[in-house]
Amino acid sequence: MTEQSILEAIGRLDGMLFINGAFRPGAGDPLPVENPATGQVIGHIAAATDAEIEAAVQAARRAFRPWAAELPKTRAAALHRLGDLIAADAPSMAQIMTAEQGKPVNEARGEILKLAEACHFYAEEATRVHGEIVPNDQPGFQSLVVREPIGVVGAITPWNYPAELVGWKLCASLASGCTIVIKPAEITPFTALAIAEKCLEAGIPAGVVNVLTGKGSQVGQALVEHPQVDKIAFTGSSAVGLHIQQSCPQVKRMSLELGGNCPMIVTASADVAAAVKGAARRSFRNCGQICIAINRIYVHRSVYEEFLAGLGQAADALSVHDGLTHPAADLGAMASAEPLAKTRTHLEDALARGARLIAGGKAPEGAEYAKGHFFRPTVVADCTHEMLVMTEETFGPLVGVAVYDDLTEAVELANDTPYGLASYVYARDLTEIHALSAGLDYGNVAINNVDAGIMNAPYGGRKQSGVGYEHGREGLLEYFNFKHVRLHHGVGA
Repeated sequence: MTEQSILEAIGRLDGMLFINGAFRPGAGDPLPVENPATGQVIGHIAAATDAEIEAAVQAARRAFRPWAAELPKTRAAALHRLGDLIAADAPSMAQIMTAEQGKPVNEARGEILKLAEACHFYAEEATRVHGEIVPNDQPGFQSLVVREPIGVVGAITPWNYPAELVGWKLCASLASGCTIVIKPAEITPFTALAIAEKCLEAGIPAGVVNVLTGKGSQVGQALVEHPQVDKIAFTGSSAVGLHIQQSCPQVKRMSLELGGNCPMIVTASADVAAAVKGAARRSFRNCGQICIAINRIYVHRSVYEEFLAGLGQAADALSVHDGLTHPAADLGAMASAEPLAKTRTHLEDALARGARLIAGGKAPEGAEYAKGHFFRPTVVADCTHEMLVMTEETFGPLVGVAVYDDLTEAVELANDTPYGLASYVYARDLTEIHALSAGLDYGNVAINNVDAGIMNAPYGGRKQSGVGYEHGREGLLEYFNFKHVRLHHGVGA
């Protein structure tokens, strides 16, 4: 797509809401959406009004019973159609994402294809929701445990993965028989609206999927407080997740996928070259704007300097460009000024407290970068837990590295956080591998790789990293209520 065609595609969605199976111009105040690589305003969204929020929830409420009553095979077919349509249009949807989020087009296209994969995965799972027959303690009785969709889901999604993190909630809702009202991040709304276009094209019934735009503090909070929203599915910061939990005026189901402060441990037995490659990928992919990004690395003293040299070279080799004009770049622009400012703050704090700069440390130079939110991949060494980079989630292209001598010390340092989403290990000694996989207090532990989540395994955090699961069978079951039906039939009594 040319720049003009990208703007035209966004123009179709400009100021629109998707309610009850139709796009309609929003009546609320317009909010600008910028390209983070250039600062150019690419479009506007309408802040959904109270009446529009109510209309979306009521549309979802009316659609719920008919959609829940559809055969699982029918819902599965709709998801398969949606996945095929999304995959077929992945190149243009990726351009929209890059224009509003900043990640390079090739990476954005990969995310769109993972959304399509989620559609197909949950389509298959929709037909495999089984109940149970539970033995009773006396003859003549039978207990059936059945699973029924919860109802209307309010999905509040972030800006770092504006397609995939909508998809996890959307696909599980559709597969289970729930209906959904999606509130995407205000800085990346057009990807969600483009997904709504595909839902319309796939023939998903009116009201089953709705998209409202606006600020989370207003539109998202309205969904949290609405008495006819039965479940909140949220991905975002731990602070906002805690606020959602505390401010909800009714008892309702929640899935909260929150922040991380993810460690990586490199032991004396590790393949250092593989560890360097993994660290460079998971620390800097999407400019580190991912909840499972490696934030801090603990390296055994015997391989410490070798690892630092390798990671510094790997970071310096990564290319940073405007993701639209350089679709194969390693890093694009950061999504907004806010995560960039936090990255700079964490770097300045580390250097002031004695950290050693190994790579990066500044924005790339040149006219291409002057108006955008760019920063070079940055590595700091000799870090301690007095530094913000080791104790807070940076959510930027910055990683801190510390040395350790004893494996027990490494585990204690890795667990010294209120978060528990993902952790990483590079080791070849089997005893070390077992000790670390058992000792790390995280929902996901990746050993000798940096892909902590796959679609068919449960993905969720511990402690302040959230409640509930996405992905896998467990992720689908988050959208069901369980019902126990105890039948007295009298046979054998």
